[in-house]
Amino acid sequence: MIKELSPSEFVARRAAGADMTLVDVREDWEVKLAPAPTEFLHIPMGQIAERIGELDPAKDTVVICRSGGRSTQVARFLDQHGFMSVANLSGGILAWSAELDPSIPTY
Repeated sequence: MIKELSPSEFVARRAAGADMTLVDVREDWEVKLAPAPTEFLHIPMGQIAERIGELDPAKDTVVICRSGGRSTQVARFLDQHGFMSVANLSGGILAWSAELDPSIPTY
């Protein structure tokens, strides 16, 4: 079972010093339209398998997409490929906009 983190939980953990990689698996146009307002690594879902080497399997990894569906699939994929700590950002960028930053456009 993949762990879920709300946007608020993610921000609180990072603020407390947790070293987590946020991986945004949305398409380029989506990230340009509504970028995550924090440091993130952009790897579209369709490129995860070929770019998995850009990620550190020993580091906490949180995956985000628009609403949580694609990121859940990628989180499962990473978990199955030996990543020690993977979480899905529940609700994706839509939840981030609703919970933390309404200036992020919804689409």
